[in-house]
Amino acid sequence: MSHASGERAVPFHCPYCGDGDLWPGEEGHGAWECHSCLRAFSLRSLGLVRPQPAAPEAPR
Repeated sequence: MSHASGERAVPFHCPYCGDGDLWPGEEGHGAWECHSCLRAFSLRSLGLVRPQPAAPEAPR
């Protein structure tokens, strides 16, 4: 996540193998490496979404 305070979005599980042996990658902000399946991936925050108003219920 991109915050002014410099917080990182931290994944809890690898999106490929599901393991939690993750380490920050060398490619910079948002890059992660899974030491279980040896894949590298990146995370990027796209921002916040506005909640959608609930659709009105149909009369019964």
